Amino acid sequence: MTDPVRRLLLIKPSSLGDIVHAMPTLAALRERFPQAEVTWLVKRQWAPLVEVIAGVDQVCSVSEGFRGWLGRVPALRAVGFDLVVDLQGLFRSGAMALLAGCGRRVGFANAREGSALFYTQRVAVPPAPMHAVDRYLLVAEALGATRPTQPRFEFVDRTGDRQAVETMLSRAGVAPHQPWVAMNVSARWETKRWPPQHFAEAADRLSQAHALPVVLIGGPAERAESLAVTALMRTKAIDLTGQTPVGLLPGLLRRAAVLVTNDSGPMHIAAAVGTPVVALFGPTDPVKTGPYGKGHVVLSHAVECRPCFRRDCARAVPLECLTAVRPEQVVRAVEQQLERSQKPGSL
Repeated sequence: MTDPVRRLLLIKPSSLGDIVHAMPTLAALRERFPQAEVTWLVKRQWAPLVEVIAGVDQVCSVSEGFRGWLGRVPALRAVGFDLVVDLQGLFRSGAMALLAGCGRRVGFANAREGSALFYTQRVAVPPAPMHAVDRYLLVAEALGATRPTQPRFEFVDRTGDRQAVETMLSRAGVAPHQPWVAMNVSARWETKRWPPQHFAEAADRLSQAHALPVVLIGGPAERAESLAVTALMRTKAIDLTGQTPVGLLPGLLRRAAVLVTNDSGPMHIAAAVGTPVVALFGPTDPVKTGPYGKGHVVLSHAVECRPCFRRDCARAVPLECLTAVRPEQVVRAVEQQLERSQKPGSL
């Protein structure tokens, strides 16, 4: 018999990739509690993405700082939630679960910063490495949901968003149904960033050998990294960095034939919408946070210290795990992805 959960609060405020990882858990909880109205608590800058995730009824966006978070408490308490699920597992998110006034609060037993103390039900996590998507699904299973054979990533495909993407691409010189390669050359950590000269060489080779438009994407804060790449290119690239609202990223990446990227949020969005990914990984572990699903390619150079999860590098050859990946390897991987791809408009 279905539990009487009518109002459910899902706490997953950041970051971009983590929000995508939580989507299959949301889908599983919707099946478990079909009558529930779901509110997703998220940081304001990522709210436009959550607004296009299927199954979200209300988006509760919070501003930075404790004042921004605490300011949302009265409205949350007024809802009268029957269940709060905290997938973030930090002190602030655990405290919000408690302050929301709900008597049933679920999170991970190994949550950080003491946040597990705020939960009424703690979900154990096996010691073996697992992808974040599968780890989040443990919470849904603990609440009685059936583990999906194929985790669901479903964005709302809004007509206005499709039109906005097509208009953006058309103005940039990409014809309708023309295949193109997306490139995301930035990442939050400097140690996750493949060198700009490598991106530039790979883009030039793809453009020259296949006459494929190369489209650089990213947020407003990542313009400098994109400019560093385009300044080194011999061919012309299309730079849309900072021009694509986060809520349009699913629609934009759905149109790409393949995405070449560092370990980043757009990588996870591309995988979620079924676009093949060629990902460059250095200090992080693709087993835990790589592009989810089959058919993606992860490239890294084997060194004894990776994955180290460090934001600095003390090796004699700095960032050798990344810099030793050559542009020709990326080009070959992109060509293989394009050959395998069954997406409409791909080569």
